[in-house]
Amino acid sequence: MAMTMHVDVVSAESSLFSGLAEFIVAPAEMGEVGIYPRHTPLITRIKPGAVRIKRPDQEEEELIYVSGGLLEVQPQTVTILADTAVRGRDLDEVKAQEAKQRAEEAMRDRSAVIGYAAAQAELAEAVAQLQAIQRLRQKK
Repeated sequence: MAMTMHVDVVSAESSLFSGLAEFIVAPAEMGEVGIYPRHTPLITRIKPGAVRIKRPDQEEEELIYVSGGLLEVQPQTVTILADTAVRGRDLDEVKAQEAKQRAEEAMRDRSAVIGYAAAQAELAEAVAQLQAIQRLRQKK
């Protein structure tokens, strides 16, 4: 049997995942980070993107989109506190495309009510959601 660690992925709305995993990959602030059991303790911010969780009882990785938050790693436990989180299968491509277009328009229109930095953040989230959807499609 493979070594495992306990993983919790929670957002303000709900707990999206709580269980054992062989490894996870998360979108840390400075790039993706891969975590296996007995990883060195770590705390880092995460950016919008996909968290991939490899469960010991499944071939396919579970995918959860997070919009940002914190990642805490202990030798046998990983906790992801996400600002918002959505299971990969629940992502809506049409809504993500629309959000991307709105953000791009807001960035072009300097007189818009929404600030440039807010538009950039919205664009980053929409692009990360679309990338998560693409990753899911490639696995099928």
